[in-house]
Amino acid sequence: MNRASRQSDQVIKFAPFGAAYQGKVNPLEQTKQKNPLGTAPVGELLRKFAVPSIVAMLVGALYNIVDQIFIGHSIGELGNAATNVAFPLTTSCTAIALLFGIGAASAFNLSMGRGDKKRALYYIGNAAVLLFGCGLVLTVIAQLFLEPLLVFFGSPDNVLGLAREYVRITSLGFPFLILTTGGAHLIRADGSPQYSMLCNLTGAVINTILDPLLIFGFGMGMTGAALATILGQIASAYMVFRYLRRYKAGPLTREHLRPQFRYAGYAMSLGLAQCCNQLAMMAVQIIMNNSLTYYGAQSVYGEAIPLACAGIINKVSFIFFAFCIGIAQGMQPISSFNYGAKQYDRVKQVIRMGMIAGQVICTVAFLMFQLFPRQIISLFGGGSELYFSFAERYFHIYLFFTFLNNIQPMSSTFFSSIGKPGKGTFLALTRQILFLLPLLVILPLFLGIDGIMYAGPAADLMAALIAAVLLVRELKTMGN
Repeated sequence: MNRASRQSDQVIKFAPFGAAYQGKVNPLEQTKQKNPLGTAPVGELLRKFAVPSIVAMLVGALYNIVDQIFIGHSIGELGNAATNVAFPLTTSCTAIALLFGIGAASAFNLSMGRGDKKRALYYIGNAAVLLFGCGLVLTVIAQLFLEPLLVFFGSPDNVLGLAREYVRITSLGFPFLILTTGGAHLIRADGSPQYSMLCNLTGAVINTILDPLLIFGFGMGMTGAALATILGQIASAYMVFRYLRRYKAGPLTREHLRPQFRYAGYAMSLGLAQCCNQLAMMAVQIIMNNSLTYYGAQSVYGEAIPLACAGIINKVSFIFFAFCIGIAQGMQPISSFNYGAKQYDRVKQVIRMGMIAGQVICTVAFLMFQLFPRQIISLFGGGSELYFSFAERYFHIYLFFTFLNNIQPMSSTFFSSIGKPGKGTFLALTRQILFLLPLLVILPLFLGIDGIMYAGPAADLMAALIAAVLLVRELKTMGN
């Protein structure tokens, strides 16, 4: 072999965030040196990835919030209660999207951090097919068993008709919603966080424009809100599909799109924590809806008021919670890549920055929920004095430990992003399953409907303490 040939063997070619080793030098060392995830300032990277993630999460929340506002003003308390009854199905869509979306994104970035581009692309292709396919299955289930599901989710008789009208249409959009939500993580992992944000933002803008037009302009009520939602989701999903056809890390071939358990299974293990967290939220929503209906009927508030108020307040709180989840998702590619590249100082730096930002946001949210509950609930339409009285108590009690709510989800996502899904899954289950679910069953037996409110802060406090202990222990031993 001549000298020129020997030199050419040492050439390494890189593309932004997605390049692969093509020569004979150490791929791990070259990856660390050339990929911006391993070299750019951590604060700059976190802003670049977290801001689009936050916007994407906020957009997801806005799909429900916008519907809730217009439905509240056009139909009233029963309409708000109907969307709350339907919300567990939306949560199940998010669970599937995170299972394959975050899981495949983490697996992709870990593989790229190790310099293994060939394997990395299989995670993306498998995830894309499974996201859309699972959405189709969920649509069929919802269409076939709609009324029994809504009754199981806690719908009173006077709400069932409106909930059925709404979900019969929105369930047709499940494949597009799941592909958009999960696909945003695949796009972000490829180094295009701004485009992932644009995908979600486009759908939200379409939904926001069409909601008043269809609900008020054409007098379509719940049907109009549902149509506006799925049209926005279809537009977003189309943008995700277009990006995946031109993936920067490399073309996705038919082989990459053929589901294989060795790739899908590993991706699912990394996304299991976030999926379980969403499934736990769905289980809590179902138990809470039924409890609110049952204990509400025994109180001065009746069945519909607690159901409507709790649904609105939970979605409002998720707007602020979306900031923490968005930061955690923005941390994912940075922590995954640098952990795979064994740059542990950068891993510690990104979790520290993320936690500080999340703490500031949760403290602001706590102050708003404690100081301005009536003003917030008034945005979603009018109601009786009992309606506003229950809403204020729910804000003050249930959301009392909001200022700690960043610790558990950020820690859970962090453990999954560094390839430790067992700890991530455990933390994802602490608040919802280990603490909140039992408390929702036990406390109302002694305190009535007030027991539902006090279950929230108790679960928040215990979950935050456990997450903090595990995270500090991990950071102390990392790299040793």
